[in-house]
Amino acid sequence: MRLLLFLLMTLPAVARPLAFIGTYTRSTSRGIYAVELDPATGALTPPALAAETPNPSFLAFSPDHRFLYAVNESAAMAAPFATDLAHGTLRPLQPPHPSGGVAPCHLAVDPTQRALVIANYHTGIVAAIPLRADGTLGEPNVIPHSGHSVDPVRQTSPHVHSVTFAPDGRFVIVCDLGLDRIFTYRLDAAKAVLTPAEPAWVATAPGSGPRHFAFGRDGRHAYALTEMGSTITAYDYQPDTGALTPRQTLSTLPADFRGASTGAEIRVHPNGRFVYTSNRGHDSIAVFAIAPGTGALTPVEITPCGGRNPRNFALSPDGRWMICANQNSNTLTVLRVDPATGRLTPTGHAVEVPMPVCVLFAP
Repeated sequence: MRLLLFLLMTLPAVARPLAFIGTYTRSTSRGIYAVELDPATGALTPPALAAETPNPSFLAFSPDHRFLYAVNESAAMAAPFATDLAHGTLRPLQPPHPSGGVAPCHLAVDPTQRALVIANYHTGIVAAIPLRADGTLGEPNVIPHSGHSVDPVRQTSPHVHSVTFAPDGRFVIVCDLGLDRIFTYRLDAAKAVLTPAEPAWVATAPGSGPRHFAFGRDGRHAYALTEMGSTITAYDYQPDTGALTPRQTLSTLPADFRGASTGAEIRVHPNGRFVYTSNRGHDSIAVFAIAPGTGALTPVEITPCGGRNPRNFALSPDGRWMICANQNSNTLTVLRVDPATGRLTPTGHAVEVPMPVCVLFAP
């Protein structure tokens, strides 16, 4: 018995995945929070404030994970932080920096860690910002979009909603909800300058409003989620040119659903076999299987997320858990993921966070 107790005491502790949570601070939130996930049960630790900053609605790590960047949506700023992943804390590197436009809502760091690209929603501007070796930000280089699409309320002007790097970092895919277009830009990371690729864009269905984008693990296929249309489209991707060719579009909602709902987030499972999207209104996660080789999608299931208005969610690094940020119920909920089938099972675990809108797992 003594030997057994000794062995148990000397076994290394199982690491608990750490996640940072972006929020809206217009209620009681103070900024970015940190939670840990129990890898055995899916339970979350009580949220702890990691950094005080206004409306950090989207977060992104640098490739080496030494730095974390947040958009400050209401202030038209971007905020850089040094990370302490052992303690789940963040240290500001400089005062919040201009994002290059108004209402920044999404950002991504290039794989060489020399440029930060930001989507500015209200002004329809894509900005590329030089990154210094110490993680701080330089002056933005901007590309404004122009035009409109068919919706008389939401598409009277451009609304850049997301920026996603191709796997090799040479191209940035930009979803513009206001124009019903998905753009491809080349990035000169050394200069933090974007230039249109050729072809420069691909259209989505009129009035669909492309929102977020994700690459498959093979680097040859990609997936776009529309906000207004609640659809997912599979694309063939050409790594040499950055061109996208649409192949298939499916609804993310049940066929018999008649209520109001909008698409929010899209993620590919770490094993590359499944893609997930969230539905705000239907308050669910849709699951699709990815066919090897072709990248084609097959619906698997649509599962309640356990909260209201699932604006964002993320899969744990091992692919066994999903944390869902439910903006309108002020909760993080946890679902168990079956890596073999892609199916989700609610765990019943939840914690309260004021207006959570982004989940970012540390490695």
